[in-house]
Amino acid sequence: MILNYIWVAFFVIAFAIAFGLFLFTGDMTIFKKIVDGIFDSSKSSVEICIGLVGVMTLFMGFMRVGEKAGAINFLSRIISPFFSRLFPDVPKNHPSIGHMMMNFSANLLGLDNAATPFGIKAMKSLQELNIDKQTNLPSETASNAQIMFMGLHASGLTLIPVSLIALRQGAGSKEATDIFIPCLVATFVASIVSMLIISFKQKINVFQPVILAWLGGLSLFITSIVLFIKSLNDQAQIKVFSEVFSSGLILIIFITFIYGGIIKKLNIYDTFIEGAKEGWETAIKIIPYLVAMLIAISVFKNCDALNYINKGLAYVVNLCGLPTDWVPAFPTALMKPLSGGGARGLIVDSMKTFGPDSFVGKLSCVFGGSSDTTFYIAAVYFGGVGIKNSRYAIPACLLADLAGIITAILMCYLMFSL
Repeated sequence: MILNYIWVAFFVIAFAIAFGLFLFTGDMTIFKKIVDGIFDSSKSSVEICIGLVGVMTLFMGFMRVGEKAGAINFLSRIISPFFSRLFPDVPKNHPSIGHMMMNFSANLLGLDNAATPFGIKAMKSLQELNIDKQTNLPSETASNAQIMFMGLHASGLTLIPVSLIALRQGAGSKEATDIFIPCLVATFVASIVSMLIISFKQKINVFQPVILAWLGGLSLFITSIVLFIKSLNDQAQIKVFSEVFSSGLILIIFITFIYGGIIKKLNIYDTFIEGAKEGWETAIKIIPYLVAMLIAISVFKNCDALNYINKGLAYVVNLCGLPTDWVPAFPTALMKPLSGGGARGLIVDSMKTFGPDSFVGKLSCVFGGSSDTTFYIAAVYFGGVGIKNSRYAIPACLLADLAGIITAILMCYLMFSL
């Protein structure tokens, strides 16, 4: 129901603003701008899905090989002690645990193309457990496990923001990798907040020794990576490390799956094709959900709502006597939960306007890396398995996004403000 209210609200707000602009400013183009945006978004939605087909078939094919080779079950057994506490409704060593871990690993490395098919596969595995007791059919209401997975994924914990570093490099930044630590800290905080909110709602005790031990281990790992990156004073070395670490891990996963298939004496080619067909079907299935979400985002964006929100925010912040030098970067923070492409465009615009190594340019990049595209993920992941009632998933994710935004501002003041 939350998605329904948000979807309708985007159209109502857009129409109210457009009508006000037409009535009070005489803007004769605003309605055409919004309608053109709707048609463009409908077209781009299908193009996005078609673009996903190749990636989906690739990764779904390898995932099927990994499943039949036993690699996913092996990964499930390793992570099961931790996940069984956060996902108490998921049976021990269930394949969905391995699928979720693959998704989190891809997300951690900033591999968006890999994270999406892994995430959809994980949501499908969880949907197998989400049965309506009255009809004995798959439920259209998100389960606790699906909401927890959605919350942890949408918080966007990223170890290496590869795409943002590339954007900064392309914009001529001399310190392209200096956003690494703020992005990492902001996404880590957002992930913890998301876990705490959803755990509280689901009455999960997060102070269990196993959960604390895993979180402590993850914190130690992240700290080690931060210290290692800081020891690499040369920007080129950091860039090479990022690319080799992320791309190398994906290649290792593929080779491991194939090796496991050889050990199990699978027909690896046929197994890959079997999984690849599922990737094609999934990519086509999400088109209606993606079209619906992107046209709503389009009308909200094209009516200039974000611009008015930003102006209002600047006025309030100035009225309170607080520093306002972060406000010009804030549109990126507002756009990121709605559209990754839109946020990327605002990041580029901020770097062009203020400079890639300016405070605003850096903060805009950190905003882009401090959360994930919450509404896009909800549309694709829930839509891919036929979930219509997302319950409290969206509000929980947006609160986590807010925590990431606040942390991003604080970290940038700490590291970049003179």
